[in-house]
Amino acid sequence: MQEINHKITGNKKLALKITLHCVAGCGAGDTLGLMIGTVLNWPVLPTMALGIILGFLGGYGLTIMPLLKKGINFKNATRIAVVSDTISITVMETAENITALLIPGLLYASFSAPIFWIGFAISAVAGFVAAYPVNYYLLVKRGHIHQH
Repeated sequence: MQEINHKITGNKKLALKITLHCVAGCGAGDTLGLMIGTVLNWPVLPTMALGIILGFLGGYGLTIMPLLKKGINFKNATRIAVVSDTISITVMETAENITALLIPGLLYASFSAPIFWIGFAISAVAGFVAAYPVNYYLLVKRGHIHQH
């Protein structure tokens, strides 16, 4: 029984690590996209689209970089990242963007305004909360192993 509890605890910690990794990559891309859209005074939808695209690229990038350092070629590293991260990033981006849409004024705020950063933090937490159980499920129920 103790071995099973240890394995469950280990899986929860690994799911936590994977989800934090996803928040970092997605968050960096999202922030950059939102800042670019804000500085260029783009409308909300193109700004959100850029944030989502860069969020995916940031998430994939944090998986690809260590794989390249291990000597895996770019094509294979990209394939591994897409297979291992797409579900988690999709769930995280969906939760983050729905949350951002629900925070009054967030999508129209300048990145120098406190509401921008407070709203972004709230959205990131929502993304984490949504993605953690997905990562745990993929890890435990489906034997999915994250590649870093």
